[in-house]
Amino acid sequence: MDSQTRHSLKQPDAYVAATEHGLKWAQQNRSAVIRYVVGILVVLLVVIGGLVIYNVRSNSANAAFGEAMGVYQSDIAEPGVPPQQGVKTFPSAQERAKAAHEKFQQVADSYGMTASGKLALYFAGLTAIEANQISTAQATLEKVAGSWNGDLASLAKLSLASLYRQNGQDQKAIDIYNQLIAKPNHSVPAATAQLQLASLYESKGQQAEARKIYAQLKDKEAKTAAGSIADQRLNPGARQ
Repeated sequence: MDSQTRHSLKQPDAYVAATEHGLKWAQQNRSAVIRYVVGILVVLLVVIGGLVIYNVRSNSANAAFGEAMGVYQSDIAEPGVPPQQGVKTFPSAQERAKAAHEKFQQVADSYGMTASGKLALYFAGLTAIEANQISTAQATLEKVAGSWNGDLASLAKLSLASLYRQNGQDQKAIDIYNQLIAKPNHSVPAATAQLQLASLYESKGQQAEARKIYAQLKDKEAKTAAGSIADQRLNPGARQ
């Protein structure tokens, strides 16, 4: 019998010995093995259960957000025109905003950890502005502006800057516009913030600062809507 054959015959014995050793260890440490296996099962169940619960809550949040958006998109009743049966209308945009704000806030409070819940909080801020609930709008938008979602935070900052301008807090608005220009994203490109900043400077009579921004946009965004707007502001008498 050659050495290779003898070596092959010895291998099963080695496997058997290793298996027997493993079984003996498991028997001697039975309680520890059980605790280990149970621990793994518990972790798996928690993870799976968490995912199931999150999915269920996400679906509920989506439905609630859709209902709130339905209120926000309702028609305004026209004077002298009887409402259609089954069609929800409001006597004014402000009343509609109040009703929608309540719905969006409920979604945000109940499902704040979901994507729809975070988006609902942003819309709660917007509808608070339309409902003339200024302090509520500011507090809500400031909260969204500090969120980890960059796109949503930028949208909230843009709305917050407009709110600051309405309240005469121009420097706060300027600071936000500069932040958005320095760190643009898909939801708020730098050009959008630049146009708003230039508009603010114009309203304050700071024409030189405004024209400087418009000139930059005209050069860098020549083929975009922002560049066209900047060109019009620089040359208001020119024919388009």
